[in-house]
Amino acid sequence: QVQLVESGGGLVQAGGSLRLSCAASGSIFGINAMSWYRQAPGKQRELVARITSGGSTNYADVVKGRFTISRDNAKNTVYLQMNSLKPEDTAIYYCNADLHLYGARWGQGTQVTVSS
Repeated sequence: QVQLVESGGGLVQAGGSLRLSCAASGSIFGINAMSWYRQAPGKQRELVARITSGGSTNYADVVKGRFTISRDNAKNTVYLQMNSLKPEDTAIYYCNADLHLYGARWGQGTQVTVSS
């Protein structure tokens, strides 16, 4: 059984920082791209950032310059460093990983709340 477990969410004031982590566990034979998505109340889930197995990254325009995605392939873990947080960043953040043999898998989500 393969699962993704996120951690690091919480409540922070505007301008603050949080670091999210997502670790893949189980019988893993390799991971292609890993991504972070978010979903705010009443809105569709949107891509925040993505990183390939080779380390290439891309970001949603609204987070460029504030968020940084990284990964540790030895630990099957992806991170999202979020700086200069804004109230509009409030959402449930989900990890997604494209796993060899299994395809795409989602984590359970972690709540990020930014107060003004």
